[in-house]
Amino acid sequence: MNHAIDNADIESWLKLCLIKGVGDESIRRLLVAFGNPAAILSAPEAALERIVKKSIGKHIKRGAEPARVNAALNWLKDPANSIVTLAESDYPAQLLHIQDPPPLLYFKGNRDLLIRPALAIVGSRNATPQGLSNAEVFAESASNAGFCIISGLALGIDTAAHLGGLRGSAASMAVVGTGLDIVYPAKNHQLAHKLARNGALISELPLGTPAIGRNFPRRNRIISGMSQGCLVVEAALRSGSLITARQALEQGREVLAIPGSIHSPLSKGCHLLIKEGAKLVESIQDILDELNYAVRNGCQTKKDGQASRTERMTQDKIKQFPEDSSQPDEGVLLLKCLGHDVIDIDTLCIRSGLTVESVSAMLLTLELSGYVACLPGGCYQRIAR
Repeated sequence: MNHAIDNADIESWLKLCLIKGVGDESIRRLLVAFGNPAAILSAPEAALERIVKKSIGKHIKRGAEPARVNAALNWLKDPANSIVTLAESDYPAQLLHIQDPPPLLYFKGNRDLLIRPALAIVGSRNATPQGLSNAEVFAESASNAGFCIISGLALGIDTAAHLGGLRGSAASMAVVGTGLDIVYPAKNHQLAHKLARNGALISELPLGTPAIGRNFPRRNRIISGMSQGCLVVEAALRSGSLITARQALEQGREVLAIPGSIHSPLSKGCHLLIKEGAKLVESIQDILDELNYAVRNGCQTKKDGQASRTERMTQDKIKQFPEDSSQPDEGVLLLKCLGHDVIDIDTLCIRSGLTVESVSAMLLTLELSGYVACLPGGCYQRIAR
């Protein structure tokens, strides 16, 4: 259980924050006026109505449903679970300075992560193989540089960012749009458990809150608010990732974006952000420079004596297939013809002058070797390694 404040205080916070019809803004105003939840709950209705609307005062005197409070208290019996309130020293400092910080956060995992500098990494749920690779590698690099990676547990870029962050030395935290007793999407059940063990899960929503569309854009303000900067890996022109980026700008955070193919719909959101002044990111050093951040001493960049993918990316020593003399000449030619855009087999045959049979066979070899990804619709894309 959370030992930063005593049990009576925790119960008071829950009794206040679980009252239906009382929003965060009203709670913050009452805390300023009365000092703590216990004082608010015991105040006369007339005193409450001098601060908030009469209807809200009535809701407070009516109180929270005991079943909801008891469910939260029972949840807190698990040592991994805790409540982080505005009154505590490890409430995320960055989050305190946004316009509407949540009075209370449900937390599962390692609370030491809350005091680390953080980088948000967001992007498309339907990411390309290259986008997933970029998200994972940049997340691991930033984690090894000392940034805890924050994202939203969604499929696609979020998932890749969490995996990369967990591999690094500063771990990863997921801010979710449901209660912490629910994993959404269900496909990320295993990742959620890994984050609970080695990172953290965070939500402002009460236990039992299901996945409701309107909660996710609001959740995004916490992802950006907890972070020093927000890196957008892939995003369409209309996407939740751009909402997060806009919120980051409003909160005074740095916005960074990885460019992509001019033909890809998932690059257009990133290109728009760059046109509007976001930092164009090609390497981890671009992020460190933009955030004015030096790599912390003692961060791990090697594993078992071997250079990690992070180190290779950081030093811009990405192995290119044409340098591998062991590969057949046709494979080298085909990879050059692929370029870095999505392409179909017919176009590859025209560019390379090879037969459909030769191209199909070589694409399979390249795919098995990890140099090419097969996409829906019979298209292919080269993957930087």
